[in-house]
Amino acid sequence: MVVAVPLDQIPPLIDGMPPLAGWEDTLQTVTHASEPVFLNQTNLRLQDISAAFAIALHMHQPTIPAGNNGQLINNLQHMFEHPYDGDNHNAGTFAYCYARLGDFIPELVQQGCNPRVMLDYSGTLLWGFQQMGRHDILDKLRLLTCDPAYQPHVEWLGTLWGHAVVPSTPIPDLLLHMRAWQHHFAALFGLDALARVKGFSPPEMNLPNHPDTLYAFVKALLDCGYQWLMVQEHTVEALAGGPLQQPHVPHRLVARNSHGETVEIAALIKTQGSDTKLVGQMQPYAAAKTLQPLTLGGIQVPPLVTQISDGENGGVMMNEFPSAYKLAWREMAQKQGGRAGTVGMNGTEYLELLGAAGVTLADFPACQAVGQHRLWQETGTDLTPERVTKGIASLKNSDGGFQMDGGSWTNDRSWVEGYENVMQPLQRLSARFHEMAEKLGDRKGAIYHRALLHTLLLETSCFRYWGQGSWTDYAQTLYRQGMAALSTAPDIHR
Repeated sequence: MVVAVPLDQIPPLIDGMPPLAGWEDTLQTVTHASEPVFLNQTNLRLQDISAAFAIALHMHQPTIPAGNNGQLINNLQHMFEHPYDGDNHNAGTFAYCYARLGDFIPELVQQGCNPRVMLDYSGTLLWGFQQMGRHDILDKLRLLTCDPAYQPHVEWLGTLWGHAVVPSTPIPDLLLHMRAWQHHFAALFGLDALARVKGFSPPEMNLPNHPDTLYAFVKALLDCGYQWLMVQEHTVEALAGGPLQQPHVPHRLVARNSHGETVEIAALIKTQGSDTKLVGQMQPYAAAKTLQPLTLGGIQVPPLVTQISDGENGGVMMNEFPSAYKLAWREMAQKQGGRAGTVGMNGTEYLELLGAAGVTLADFPACQAVGQHRLWQETGTDLTPERVTKGIASLKNSDGGFQMDGGSWTNDRSWVEGYENVMQPLQRLSARFHEMAEKLGDRKGAIYHRALLHTLLLETSCFRYWGQGSWTDYAQTLYRQGMAALSTAPDIHR
């Protein structure tokens, strides 16, 4: 897939920082290219397939102000520098996990197998590789991303650059995170590679269910050229309420805001379960072997079992995944080289094959964010912001368990409650950034980038995931650094 774009290439770094903004017009051209990504090169045919599975590996390490004098470094670097703290002894294993698909895929392809994998790397982790000089990792990822022999087997998923939790991120910053990741990815792997990124993986698999936040999220995805996203099964519901009846087919996620406006995007459903165990032991493959084709839009299609897990974290992913992954593809290779019966696919590949067979977005069963059916019952169909606000308050008053804070695979914790010392600075820095954006000068310049960088970093989920203590202290430092960066803008009256 080759896209004609302006020759103004994105640099790998800007004053030591990743490129996060400034090339929006170029990205708009690249990400909205209409050519199919996999359809013209896939070796799979729907009529040969009874069922399929797709697995994604999520990789993330945050950027923290833990270097000399509060210098920004990646947590992976901090792990290497402090090997006796906690589980930091795993730093070398983590680093290998970030690169090892660059060994596995070529090995399997050369053995006549037909492997697939989807990759989700946060922007902070990719920058960490650059900061640490880990060109060995980046080179292996570049091999998978750009080499025609291996690229058809690998799909990258976009994400929020700073691994921010969507429901608790200021709405104007969602688009900034998405575009920042696209800028950074294109700088590392090329604009042609970015043109192939059509799926999206929300950090923490967190889907907003407040109508206005979900609408803004989906609209931003579409504005950035994304065609589908992965959602956790229990974070969505049927339009009539209740669980999805067919989680192994793509759905049409409907997002309606408080003004009654709607947008839609395709969603692949990540089924519930112990994520690292399921992926680490290749159980999606085992689950797919129990399924048979079904009818969608009047056309018989193979179901798809979709799973994502951390790609490096936990004993199963560190130790069991490599052998299980290779064994599965070798077993599939015994049946027409892994091209018939139960096979592995990537998300965009599956959706493009469905589209070529005549199945469109309109044929997908519809779903919405969990809890919205009750809200629409409360508000009626004639929506206004006031009516929606009143409806949410009424439902919370009558049912203490009702919430519009979003759904995630981490529903055992809140990303807001008890974190006022992070959320309030986060909101202040974001508001100040947007207030000062025009005064920060050229968006390709270092002043703008330093202010934007700290705004996005402060929204990283880790500063709330790990509880009060050193991680919330990091957030306070990032806030101070961000406000200081904003104060360097020209023509500011202090």
